[in-house]
Amino acid sequence: MSSKIQEMFNTIASDYDKMNRVMTFGMDRYWRRYVIKRSLLRDGSKLLDIATGTGDIIFESLKKYKVHATGLDFSEAMLEIARQRDREDKARWIQADALNLPFDDNSFDAVTSGYLMRNADNINKAFAEQYRVLKKGGRVVCLDTTPPGKNIFKPFITLYFKLIIPLMGKILAGNHSAYAYLTESTVNFKTSDEIIEIMKSCGFKNIIVKKFMFATIAVHSAIK
Repeated sequence: MSSKIQEMFNTIASDYDKMNRVMTFGMDRYWRRYVIKRSLLRDGSKLLDIATGTGDIIFESLKKYKVHATGLDFSEAMLEIARQRDREDKARWIQADALNLPFDDNSFDAVTSGYLMRNADNINKAFAEQYRVLKKGGRVVCLDTTPPGKNIFKPFITLYFKLIIPLMGKILAGNHSAYAYLTESTVNFKTSDEIIEIMKSCGFKNIIVKKFMFATIAVHSAIK
């Protein structure tokens, strides 16, 4: 993962959750609950959440299940906030690279991620690593953005991404450039069909896609 991207996330860590709520009109909480639903967790499951940020997916899972949860991120500033939120030490938090996961093969029942792939230098390697650490029959669930499709809403969605979100970033977080990058990475990211093909090439089966927010958000889930 790029050191430049790593530093950017360290810089915006304190405002990350607030901006997510504002940019998604609060819908990001619902999407994370859907990620947990598709993970098919149960008490005792071993969960790895990659690009965990401040731990939202981990904390959402702990509301419903007694899981053995691990949150991994390459931003230490993000992880520090996650650790502060985890007052009862219910999860472990690890700083590491998503392209080189520090775990044995077949270690987890479910691997989740939120907004990882659009920032990954090598999407194929990221999925291959997730496949490696999953147990047979385990689930991978990937929440990420997708480029706006060709429909009557596209001009308005593009305007929102390219102008409104960077402006919000400047006003609410004091960082225009970081949110300009985040929106640009969304517009230029791979389509859902391209992600499906990458997942297939890594060995994943039974791939299911659910889209949200005028098809600009997608959750891809699959089985090893």
